[in-house]
Amino acid sequence: MKKIMLPIMSAVLGMSALLASQVSAATTFKDVQANHWAKSAIESAVSKGYFKGYGNGLFKPNASVTRAEFASLISRVAKEMPLSEAGATDSFKDLEGHWSKAEVDRAVSLGFIQTKDYPNGFKPNTPITREEMAKWMSSGLMTSSEEYKKAFVETKETLLPAKEAFKPGIAQAKLPYLAIAMGTNLMNGFPDGSFGMDKTTTRAESSAILLRLEGVLKKDATSFEDLNELRMVGVKKTNLELVSSLTTGNTSISDISGKRKTFRNGAGSLVFHRLLAVNVSDWDKKKSIYAPLFVNELDKSFLNSRNVIPLFSEITIYPKATDFSVAHYMNGVIDMTGGFRIDNGLDKKFGYQTLPNIESAQYFAKHKSGVKMWVVNYISLNKASGQFNMDDGSFVTILQNQK
Repeated sequence: MKKIMLPIMSAVLGMSALLASQVSAATTFKDVQANHWAKSAIESAVSKGYFKGYGNGLFKPNASVTRAEFASLISRVAKEMPLSEAGATDSFKDLEGHWSKAEVDRAVSLGFIQTKDYPNGFKPNTPITREEMAKWMSSGLMTSSEEYKKAFVETKETLLPAKEAFKPGIAQAKLPYLAIAMGTNLMNGFPDGSFGMDKTTTRAESSAILLRLEGVLKKDATSFEDLNELRMVGVKKTNLELVSSLTTGNTSISDISGKRKTFRNGAGSLVFHRLLAVNVSDWDKKKSIYAPLFVNELDKSFLNSRNVIPLFSEITIYPKATDFSVAHYMNGVIDMTGGFRIDNGLDKKFGYQTLPNIESAQYFAKHKSGVKMWVVNYISLNKASGQFNMDDGSFVTILQNQK
């Protein structure tokens, strides 16, 4: 019996020692304090072999991550992914002799990196931007799944919930990559409302992103509520039926998107673009990825006490009358094709336009060729009803879903 038990005990003790050494290696970085926000992510990423510390006991959590480093990191996280081709062996000429060559080649073969994006060389020691990170990870997901390819197509015309979407705007070629990254929660925005496309990422931040990537690679694209919402907005121009009990029935917001509504007073016209709903019936349960864009803490009591849901419309107003003002607009549109000023200050935070509250004639005089903005309507959840009517006879009716 002893001859059988001793090897088993030795194996158990050996495994315990190995795990202890891994935990010790992950928890003895002198520059990662106990209260560091990414401490657990750093420890986990190191214990899994994704990240390595420095020989002097430092992790350097605030150091920027280079292209070569991030390529190596995602190659390690995606170690179980099958190669999309035989395997790249000479992806970039400027990687000859570089320590990262094999792992960069693997990242290319896995579909994370597209060589055409770097026609002048990979420049491995360049700090990677958040935009690049988003594109690499989204590209890898698309290589691994047809559903992510479909998500890419469906988010080409979505709205990203970040201030860059309004100022300076996001090129359509870039938008789907960012949408997949945000929709899967791989990357989130900053407190100021920005995505930070040109910002670099620290080793601490990258540790958290890598662990998320590990989880996302195991899930189907349809399992992410935020991505589903971004896809719906990209295709149907609304999230209404996904986040609320309201419906457009047999009509569709996409049928009126891009169409014109002439004001009944002849003072001007508008073109309707899309409609976003934010359900705040249970504030503690997020009902829309767009909630931070339009609804703040001060809106809680107003919306909940009245049992209404805010519907935010993106429109372009084209002034025509001399000294066109908000009064012309308000008197010219009596259905839900128009809307009211968003008056909670979030327009300033995210950089989108809403109706001016002072000197509106002067404001519109500067935008005679048209100005895109967001307005809001409030619809009762007890007896929902509303209609949008366009010049060509197309219309949309909003009703309470009876299903």
